[in-house]
Amino acid sequence: MNFEEIDESKISSIANEMMDNLMDASTSIDHARHVKDFTDRLKNIVTKEYLTKVCEEYQKEKGLFAERKIIAVLRRPNSAIVIWKQKFTKVGGEYLAEMIIVHQNGKFLVDHTWVI
Repeated sequence: MNFEEIDESKISSIANEMMDNLMDASTSIDHARHVKDFTDRLKNIVTKEYLTKVCEEYQKEKGLFAERKIIAVLRRPNSAIVIWKQKFTKVGGEYLAEMIIVHQNGKFLVDHTWVI
């Protein structure tokens, strides 16, 4: 699938749905739900122990995920990168949330994601 041929609004919709799930699952530290849209490569990195550690640290330091707004969608032949402005509940300022989406076995999947 060539992501350069997919409308930006469709990519945004797919990414927002997956990111909503990721952030909600992070808040409740629900590993199974958090990784449900991950590639096998990413599932091997984000173990239950790793997710728990990262989520607990974020929640203690920054609070929960708050408002999020897409600021860019970058399309490549084999993937798309979606970038958001992200806010938290305990700290001020704007953070960066990022997701790389690929298409494998007939499904859109997350191959990389982070918030900094």
